[in-house]
Amino acid sequence: MKKIILAFMAVSFLTLNAQTKEENKTPDFKKWQARVRGIAVIPYESAKIGVIGGDVALSNTFVPELDFTYFFTKHFATELILATTKHEVHTVGSDISAIGGPNNANIDLGSVWLLPPTLTAQYHFYPLAEKVFKPYVGAGVNYTIFYNVEDGNAVKKVRHKNNFGYAFQVGFDLMLNDTFFINADVKKLFLKTDVTVDASNLATGLAMPAAVTINPLIMGMGIGMKF
Repeated sequence: MKKIILAFMAVSFLTLNAQTKEENKTPDFKKWQARVRGIAVIPYESAKIGVIGGDVALSNTFVPELDFTYFFTKHFATELILATTKHEVHTVGSDISAIGGPNNANIDLGSVWLLPPTLTAQYHFYPLAEKVFKPYVGAGVNYTIFYNVEDGNAVKKVRHKNNFGYAFQVGFDLMLNDTFFINADVKKLFLKTDVTVDASNLATGLAMPAAVTINPLIMGMGIGMKF
């Protein structure tokens, strides 16, 4: 899948030179736009947890997001998406009977902040002659940084590994005038991380490795401007 996305981005950029010079001559062509959105981040999580088994759950969150888009032509653009989110984390249905606990327990793993800067290549459509409604599709990559981990009270320490992922998006801009517009956008990020839980406070030498899939759906609305 990553190879398909990288190929899509490469083909998109290779087609730009033939169009850029001609389109940049038009008086209404503006290379940059910026948006501010409110986004809902909904993880679609799952995990393979060693030693105690079970699954994982991450909380939903709602945060502001900032993005910048550079247009090579009227159709081809690249977008950098910036936002950070905090999620509460716990296991679901874990078996801790070996250390005197229940065999179906939810263990509090505290919280973690995610910073997933995402770069996408986009194609913008102009289905209406007046160019007021402008839908687009995009695909790209992200690198997620896990930081400000709060370990909670159940375990000693939780470590998350930073990792690359990939993304798809669809959305539209609805122009209010030549400069300002309303935006709606939906993204799907495909993200995995390796997590190590130090639970030596519960039993000497106890460590719980986990392969966690997060795969959040990100839905946003906001306003933007062209410049």
